[in-house]
Amino acid sequence: MKAIQTDRLVIRNFRVGDAEALFDYLQEPIASCFFSLKLADLAAAESEVLKRASDDEYAAVCLQESGHLIGDLFIHPDAALPDDPEKPQHPDTVSVGWNFNPLFSGKGYAFEAAQAMCAELFKHQSIRRIYAYVEDHNASSRRLCEKLGMRMEGLFLEYVTFQNDSVGNPIYENTMQYAILWHEWKRR
Repeated sequence: MKAIQTDRLVIRNFRVGDAEALFDYLQEPIASCFFSLKLADLAAAESEVLKRASDDEYAAVCLQESGHLIGDLFIHPDAALPDDPEKPQHPDTVSVGWNFNPLFSGKGYAFEAAQAMCAELFKHQSIRRIYAYVEDHNASSRRLCEKLGMRMEGLFLEYVTFQNDSVGNPIYENTMQYAILWHEWKRR
């Protein structure tokens, strides 16, 4: 991916050297949806960085002044259904999300990064629709979606599970879906 610069941040591909900072926030993920990404040690973080560096699914969010990794954004394109099997289709809908080191929360970095990524997707990648899934108890991600101009489209009751209770039963969480269309983004 082409790097994106904001006033305070650089959004770029992951690279060697990001492992320690990635480990800082994935050794004990805060949001339950990231429990499966938990890293056991620095070696696991180094392996994860190499995996993330090989594609554009994850983007590293770094402070512009120091280059320090403070979080990441992820982009999952929906599979395009071709009208004509001879012509490959470019997906026009993507799911986005974010995961930031809690040491950097409350400073507007997540909004700054997510806004820049959405602008990039809409303006330069011809995306028509961006959506995000957020657990209903994740107030900061819900606020971020709303600040981006996304509207809540639905609430999925007991939609997904990321952990089990003390006897091994899955704990199901309610998940909200937020979305924004290109023409809604332009009007903000």
